[in-house]
Amino acid sequence: MNILAISGSTRAASTNTALLHALAAIAPTGVTVAVYDQLASLPVFSADLDAAPPQAVMDFKQRVAATDGIVFSSPEYVRSLPGGLKNAIDWLVSGDAVIAKPMAILHGSHRGDDMLDALRMVLATVSSGFSPDLFTRFPLIGKTPAQVSETLAAPENAVQLRAFLSRFIALANPRTNNSFAGSSHR
Repeated sequence: MNILAISGSTRAASTNTALLHALAAIAPTGVTVAVYDQLASLPVFSADLDAAPPQAVMDFKQRVAATDGIVFSSPEYVRSLPGGLKNAIDWLVSGDAVIAKPMAILHGSHRGDDMLDALRMVLATVSSGFSPDLFTRFPLIGKTPAQVSETLAAPENAVQLRAFLSRFIALANPRTNNSFAGSSHR
């Protein structure tokens, strides 16, 4: 199983990207979580370019098409989605790669509810596979990537992160008999 984890941040030291890397680090055998943190490489969406998109867009679309599900983690900018994340989603809507793609949100802050509402609305619009109820948040705002890793390694947080991943794996592949959430390995 291949899961794409898309960070809505373009910052090098992003807590959202670090949160997704922590998710990737706990993936069980047979599951790959690939973190996509290249939103800044995508040009601004233009319907005029959609028929023959730039290489960065084609690469992004291929990654989305090849994945079994997508997890998003994003900061809130001006009470809404960061422009780069919305732009990436805009590039996907003309094709069918996301129509029924399983999607969920993992959040790295105790705040940001306006962005979360906007992201939920956008994802519910583009994919019938979006699960608004599959959601977990951690208070990571202001932490360095190393501090994010340390915080998520705490037993109560590790259990919560594993439970999120287990539920997402089940969403993306309902045939999976997934006992990962209760395991203590990795």
